[in-house]
Amino acid sequence: MLRTSRRNLVGLGLAAALPRVALAQGDSRPTITVAVQKITNTNTLDTLLEQSSNASERVTNSITELLIGRDYQRQLERIPALATSWRRIDASTVELTLRRGVKFHDGSEMTAEDVAFSFGPERMFGGAGTKKLPAEIPAVARRHWPALKAVEVVDAGTVRFVNATPDVTMEGRISAGGSEIVSRRAFEAAPTWIDYARQPIGTGPYKVREYKGDNILTLDAHDDYWGGRPPIKTLRFIEAPEVSARINGLLSGLYDFACDIPPDQIADIERNPKFEVQGGMILNHRIVNFDSHHPTLRDPRVRLAMAHSIDGQAIVDSLWAGRTRVPPGLQWEFYNDMFVPGWTVPPTDVARARQLIKDAGYKGDPIPYRIRNDYYTAEISTAQVLLEMWREAGLNVVLEVNENWSQVLDKTRPRGLRDWSNAATFDDPMSSIVNQEGPHGAQQQVGEWTNAEMNSLCDVMESSTDRAARKGMFARMLQICEREDPAYIVLHQNATFTAKRRDLHWKAAPAFAMDFRAGNWG
Repeated sequence: MLRTSRRNLVGLGLAAALPRVALAQGDSRPTITVAVQKITNTNTLDTLLEQSSNASERVTNSITELLIGRDYQRQLERIPALATSWRRIDASTVELTLRRGVKFHDGSEMTAEDVAFSFGPERMFGGAGTKKLPAEIPAVARRHWPALKAVEVVDAGTVRFVNATPDVTMEGRISAGGSEIVSRRAFEAAPTWIDYARQPIGTGPYKVREYKGDNILTLDAHDDYWGGRPPIKTLRFIEAPEVSARINGLLSGLYDFACDIPPDQIADIERNPKFEVQGGMILNHRIVNFDSHHPTLRDPRVRLAMAHSIDGQAIVDSLWAGRTRVPPGLQWEFYNDMFVPGWTVPPTDVARARQLIKDAGYKGDPIPYRIRNDYYTAEISTAQVLLEMWREAGLNVVLEVNENWSQVLDKTRPRGLRDWSNAATFDDPMSSIVNQEGPHGAQQQVGEWTNAEMNSLCDVMESSTDRAARKGMFARMLQICEREDPAYIVLHQNATFTAKRRDLHWKAAPAFAMDFRAGNWG
């Protein structure tokens, strides 16, 4: 009798004869459960609505992808992804060669038309089309792509990004969150935008099986993934807001990974030899934003006094066990030649803070400070330390703990300060300080702060190709936003720590994103 193994059948090209259920039963890949503080901020998986969110970045990179990727196993250098190569045509045009044979989760092949559609009016800018987009999407799209004229299809394997003005940052914008490629067919077939946003069809290594808003996201392997068969059969992201619940769930075997571990918990976790904690500093800063329309904060001297009252190093040492740093303002060395050496956050100087408060005529009126319940690591404990520092300088700051971002940004109640973070989504200040404070920036969109000179600098810098001049403009922006007319206070560089089972061979990225592709597993 001839014995034929499954390996023999594969070699003979007869594996297709096996029932699909038999193949499925032979799938020995694991199901992995990840406990997160929050899955997304908007109960959607739309990368424009969730652009660069420290919550959603953990999950969306497994579902949708960029033309130009980032190397999560090194230092986020730009690498080929859905495009295999790119080149500059001129100061306002970038041409990309698309990867052939890329399959969406529904089995259809990615085309140049899908790429063009992903940056078109129906998907991004709220123009032509049958879908009614939330107002936030065109606003974010215009902030991310302020002068994009068109994405042109050159041929089946080539597209061109054409800007209305020169832009030295186009490659960076293509590689940043919010520029992911979507399936035109799936987007247009969805009954509404929200239907698509909760179950997007991407090209990533995992596809959405089920998304239950503020509860659980279940992803299944996309076995036709262009980057190789995913090593995990099913990925489950479970929302566990409390740090203790994430840690206890990990130690008890309920979870395989637990995210957002405070530094003071790392040693306790690693006392158990079955577990380890990975992570470190990332390209994101924790900041406090001002609403300059608050009666007390209209005077920039009060805002500057609040910055001088803070001892950021004390926060780093006490709450972060020295595992991060007070950075040189809203910038990163990642900017290379655009980095401004010698710049610092306002130094701790309580005497100067008190004098500024006196000069401003401050009478002790309450200043509201809105935060979330540990949405950011050590958020509540950081806020409590800040309150004491401000109190020492003579400032009456009142803490408000809110449930969601809508409450934090609510204009119907007096707004003073709020917690926030700012990321370098690509290697240029346009991605951070302009994205935050420019004329299309996040703070101006919610009506907290504006500055005419800052707006003018942003407009000029956006289309300038003179790198020395651009660096000078950026230095001036830092002076305005952190000294003369403070828009925010930089507290510390963010760090993220993930606890995991030690037997799972996986490496944390220098980002909030988690990489579960074949090259980072086993």
